[in-house]
Amino acid sequence: MIAIRPDDLEGAAVRDLLALHLAGMHATSPPGSVSALDASGLRHPDVSVWTAWIGDAIAGLGALKLLGGGAAEVKSMRTHPAHLRKGVAAALLRHIVGEARARGIRRLSLETGSGPAFDPALALYRAHGFEDGEPFANYRRSAFNQFLHLPL
Repeated sequence: MIAIRPDDLEGAAVRDLLALHLAGMHATSPPGSVSALDASGLRHPDVSVWTAWIGDAIAGLGALKLLGGGAAEVKSMRTHPAHLRKGVAAALLRHIVGEARARGIRRLSLETGSGPAFDPALALYRAHGFEDGEPFANYRRSAFNQFLHLPL
């Protein structure tokens, strides 16, 4: 069973998973193309963070960043390598979508990369109704990044 709970980013397990996430983003993205938030960015008042747990083990991380005007962004989605293909990312995404709806968000967006490292995430988002679209917030289109949106 996957338990999802709010997280303050203080625990060693979540800090380690966030470090793994950031290292992975930098390893699979061209220089200057990483928009992943570090711990200080995730602690911003407009960002809510949740972690997924299977028993006492951290299984995943995800966040919701409020953008204003009825819009929000999915941030920092990462499944721990020990828990891949167990439904962790889908559970986190469903939770984030539910939270966005409960907060009155009308459009949920995300920015991600291209290439084999990003294909599983893109498949997940598209399976949950996200569709390709235009840049949002302060993002700019490049040959590497992609933008997906889900009307709520």
